[in-house]
Amino acid sequence: MPLSLSWRWIAVSVFAISSTLNFLDRQILSALAPQLREEFGMTMAEYGLVISAFSLSYFIASPLAGLFIDRVGLKTGASVAVAAWSLAGIATGFTSTLRGLVACRAALGMAEAGGIPGAGKSYALYLKPEERAIGAGLGQAGLSVGVVLAPVIAEFLSGRYGWRAAFVVVGAMGFLWIPVWLMVARRAPAIGEAAGSPSAPRGEMLRDRRYWALLAANILLMSVYTLWMNWTTQFLVSTYGLTQADTNYSFAWVPPVFAAAGGLFGGWLTMRWSRNRPVLRARLQVILVGCLLLLPVSLLPWAPSPAVATAVISISYFFCLVASVNIYSLPLDLFGPARAAFAVSGLTAVYGLLQFGLSPLIGWVADHHGFGPVCLGVALLPLGSWVILRWALNR
Repeated sequence: MPLSLSWRWIAVSVFAISSTLNFLDRQILSALAPQLREEFGMTMAEYGLVISAFSLSYFIASPLAGLFIDRVGLKTGASVAVAAWSLAGIATGFTSTLRGLVACRAALGMAEAGGIPGAGKSYALYLKPEERAIGAGLGQAGLSVGVVLAPVIAEFLSGRYGWRAAFVVVGAMGFLWIPVWLMVARRAPAIGEAAGSPSAPRGEMLRDRRYWALLAANILLMSVYTLWMNWTTQFLVSTYGLTQADTNYSFAWVPPVFAAAGGLFGGWLTMRWSRNRPVLRARLQVILVGCLLLLPVSLLPWAPSPAVATAVISISYFFCLVASVNIYSLPLDLFGPARAAFAVSGLTAVYGLLQFGLSPLIGWVADHHGFGPVCLGVALLPLGSWVILRWALNR
């Protein structure tokens, strides 16, 4: 039994590493945004459109990626997804036009659409219901490690070998992960399948108001996440007059550390609270705590220094992830392991849709009014996500 437990947690941990690689490939662009804006002559609004190219393809491809992983199985589906996004990342290093940059980001979004649905399926297959938010927290820690490392690795490689090298080197890392995953997947027992957990048919799930409530709630909550995922470096550079290098080395890597801690804390808190109450009720209570404690981000425009601003961003990242790991666990609770990748892909799809629409808007507002209105909006929206879930789940 201890060996069985060990292998299923090893499988989830290996998936967390794939999440690190996923977000490393994704966040190199954000870390090098000031340099690439100069290289390609982009305004912030145009930079937002580049983000939108990734987001639109991510939105379109996510349900297809979820269906693919459910159909071919996690072992094969995850391997294909990692290989595809690694190739797209490498190709970015060879582009020489803005149009080529947009095309590479669109290809990356399509390939990376399989990352989080695959991770969600791994939690459903390898973990018990009360463990799944911890698994999601571990996965989020993997994502956050990627976001932490991206500005440091990007600045190091671009400073010595040029910005193209950052995309090529990071993209190539994915091909080291695939054989490790294939080895672990052969040994880890899939307790979700073995237990015969009931899974809702796709048609029934798509007619269920709870599923659509999850999608709407994710859009509102992840407005915070998409802001700091894509704009932290640019915000600190434009607001405090820092250089890109100073920002990446001194500040931009800090908030994702708190995101990793928030994801793990949100999972631990749910597991603790579910000892004396149903898991769904515990999740909703943890989500409410996270959403309420996001309100201080509205004060960010008055931060007197980049260090204080980084602290506020870090706090908002932390509590966003406290709530997020539980929202991403809810489809597994409600719809079962066999449809897990497809169920979670809906959440990733609407995140892509959110980022597609919100990124150019953030850029336009930042160009004309600064980041103050943006911060106020993302401080208030997450409370709506809890209201929607509370109504849909009747808890």
